[in-house]
Amino acid sequence: MSEAPLGQDAATPQWMQQRERGNRFWLRIMSTLSCLLGRRCSRLVLYGIALYFLLFAGKARMASRDYLTRCLGRPPHWHEIYRHVLSFATTIHDRVYLLRDRFDDFQIDLSGTEALHRHYDSGQGLLLFGAHLGSFEVLRAMARSRPELKMSMAMYPENARQINQALQAINPAAQQDIIALGTMDAMLKVHGRLEEGALVGILADRAVGPDQYFSRMLLGAPARFPSGPFRMAVMLKHPVYFMAGIYLGGHRYRVHFELLEDFSTVSRQQRASAIETLLDKYVAALERHCRAYPFNWFNFYDFWDES
Repeated sequence: MSEAPLGQDAATPQWMQQRERGNRFWLRIMSTLSCLLGRRCSRLVLYGIALYFLLFAGKARMASRDYLTRCLGRPPHWHEIYRHVLSFATTIHDRVYLLRDRFDDFQIDLSGTEALHRHYDSGQGLLLFGAHLGSFEVLRAMARSRPELKMSMAMYPENARQINQALQAINPAAQQDIIALGTMDAMLKVHGRLEEGALVGILADRAVGPDQYFSRMLLGAPARFPSGPFRMAVMLKHPVYFMAGIYLGGHRYRVHFELLEDFSTVSRQQRASAIETLLDKYVAALERHCRAYPFNWFNFYDFWDES
């Protein structure tokens, strides 16, 4: 059944009120140590870091317990909360190598790329809707077999600033094509990239500021999702894929793509229903991946408290 969007919300989303820990100096130190010691040795430090956050980051620990309870259908054991935090720390650590194109350090499987490549080879730009699920950086592994792929990332300006700082700290030579959302010309820039035949990634599970929200059931409880990315997708009339770079443990990742909708022929009269259909399919894909890979969801705040 169709559900009307929730009202305009002028409040700052909770995730934006939590400052991420770390800065450029420590990123440089960690990057240098990781490259000197290698992944196997330097990742030993992660066990202590994960334990520290488990003990002292109370809000993150409570959010992890709440999410895992919903996902597993029972209260998690302490070692499962620890595993959740450790998985997050591992994906952050692996950025050092992935952003330096050290893909040979990993076993990366690709799934669903056949349909995506067919769309791309036809000259169509594609929207890739992801979530804070696994690793975004590992998606760049696609470029190993298709170096001509053009990819941009649309994100909140503060996140864009942090990503650029991280890139400068980890690999000054690395370049990311980032479009800052929330600006007047953001949609025009996204449209321009799509018309050039590029892939444009958006993490669509978080609000980036005042927006209209849709409430959808996620893991048995209502949660709010911003309507902005979904409205933009329908208006721009390009195929939309769900994307996820799942961490499987050790040095293994699986990059997954799944076609959600192709809006090439959607009419103005169909836009409202198309937005809700796209959101329903996105949330279904997100929940399916959370249940299959419960330790890959990295929203360490009360996601359902936003409803």
